[in-house]
Amino acid sequence: MEPITHLLLGANLGRAGLNRKTAYATLTLTLAAEAPDLDVVGRFRGVAFGFQHHRGFTHSFLGAILVAAFVVAVVYALHGLRRRPRAVDVPPPRWGWLLLYAYLACLSHILLDFTNNYGVRPFWPFSGRWYSWDIVFIVEPVLLVLLAGGLVAPLLTSLINEEIGARQKGFRGKFAARVALAGVVLTWGVRDYEHRRAVAALESRLYQDETPLRVSAYPHWGNPLSWYGVVETTKFYATMNVDSLTPEADPENNLHVHFRPEPTPVTEAARNTALGRFYFNWARYPMTETETLTDPAGYRVRCSTCASAIHSCGKWLRGWEEGAHCRSS
Repeated sequence: MEPITHLLLGANLGRAGLNRKTAYATLTLTLAAEAPDLDVVGRFRGVAFGFQHHRGFTHSFLGAILVAAFVVAVVYALHGLRRRPRAVDVPPPRWGWLLLYAYLACLSHILLDFTNNYGVRPFWPFSGRWYSWDIVFIVEPVLLVLLAGGLVAPLLTSLINEEIGARQKGFRGKFAARVALAGVVLTWGVRDYEHRRAVAALESRLYQDETPLRVSAYPHWGNPLSWYGVVETTKFYATMNVDSLTPEADPENNLHVHFRPEPTPVTEAARNTALGRFYFNWARYPMTETETLTDPAGYRVRCSTCASAIHSCGKWLRGWEEGAHCRSS
């Protein structure tokens, strides 16, 4: 998911009641909820390196422990600055609770990323297998509204209470945050139900007299009833829209067929590079295009995914007689 959703979820976890245990709870949860995306620094070593390591170590159950420890170290440093002479008197935090909260927030990040189609590798380094739920787009307006409302609603209530002179007791915002988190879970339930209907619609028909071997339905932005369908047969990939309300695959009668290219020595050389192995391990419906180069002599292979409306790796693998070399474009 995009960063704002992660941050809002962490803040709502704190406001839902976890902030009653220790100081800095909400701060720690908010920072840790986005911290696994620190892997973006890998892009400074090149696009290919960043692609290989995105949603890797920091998005795993094991790596989340180190990410959580890093976040708590940052909070510890901030706490030290606030305790300097003539600074604000801050109650002593309970660092064990903060470490636990930071790890919980990191797990929430992994869970959110699992719900979209890019996927995560939670069991790295023991397994490099990708897992994805495919029910939520990377930017989901419903989740943003729910989570933002869980934080804003108490502020509006507080202003109203001040106007009428009412007094508030206890921690403000707990109820609204809990409602927001419950709304997130409910949204996942609705999207999962619609996703299953979309998948069933894809599986229930033939495609140019071909039986589907494998199907996937990916979410569109903001519409829980509209999906991007991909079907694999023995000869080709087919892509289309799916209406999960009906449910019906290709309601616009606008099926796109992508014939699967035969493997060649060039594509096999590209596949055997480090980036090529990673790409074909990640992509569920990989497509390759080979282009002949005249200067310098050789070939280059463009790797993309059949679900182009969802994601494309955007890399070129350059194949030579002695092997294949990475080239980003």
